Amino acid sequence: MFIPKCAIVTKGFETAPISERHDAMENLKGKTAIITGASRGIGAATARYFAQNGANVVLAARSADKIETLAEDLRKEGHAARAIPCDVADPDAVKALIEDAKDAFGSVDVLVNNAGIIDPISRIEDSDPSAWGKALDVNVKGVYHGLRYAIPVMKAQGGGTIINISSGAAHSTLEGWSHYAASKAAVLRLTGVANTENAADGIRVIGISPGTVATDMIRYITATGVNAVSKLPESAHIPADWVAKAIAVLCGPVGDDFLGTDFTLKTDEGRKLAGLPPL
Repeated sequence: MFIPKCAIVTKGFETAPISERHDAMENLKGKTAIITGASRGIGAATARYFAQNGANVVLAARSADKIETLAEDLRKEGHAARAIPCDVADPDAVKALIEDAKDAFGSVDVLVNNAGIIDPISRIEDSDPSAWGKALDVNVKGVYHGLRYAIPVMKAQGGGTIINISSGAAHSTLEGWSHYAASKAAVLRLTGVANTENAADGIRVIGISPGTVATDMIRYITATGVNAVSKLPESAHIPADWVAKAIAVLCGPVGDDFLGTDFTLKTDEGRKLAGLPPL
């Protein structure tokens, strides 16, 4: 376990001890990381943070223009970044994404399965079966596809880390969220099974449940007015770059204590491990 020290970084994560900033660089420098859903929110913040800490980043999303703009910005800053348009619900597209990253940088060391949707929020009796199924195609099959095609590459190279973005919804029953809760419960089980099957080959599979994050998704949730999450004050939602910091920490030794399960940022202990302020 790393122990936070007193010195504070004054740029980026104002609350992050210098020792932890160095840990992020140690975890990421020279590594190749694929981030899905990288056009905005947690995905974009993770791509920036990883690149700034020395990783080769491959940005994947359906919004080709947005990820290319971000990749270009990162390249202008001197970082290695590629943008690959990809619909994670399409297994062939995900397979091509993994192959492209390996061909470009020689390895796939980290996969962040971040792409996910929550709209449309509706009660089961009012839900659109097609839209309900689409949420599972992205949130569950998208994670499965990432696992399916990253694991053989990581196994051949001797290991790697896969971070699946989970949610407290995996353990909750919230009005209007049947598709999202069901999908995140499935992701939790995928995390566990994938780790059980591959830990002996040096492949680490970890979930992270960040809580509510100030992104477009939470703005949509708030606008619906459905269930208690939509009523939370703005101050309850953490910045996306805090989640990026936690993901980077999980790529190092801290992640070993959470293999096959979810790490949460909704406890003081979790936030301390990630170098973030307490609740």
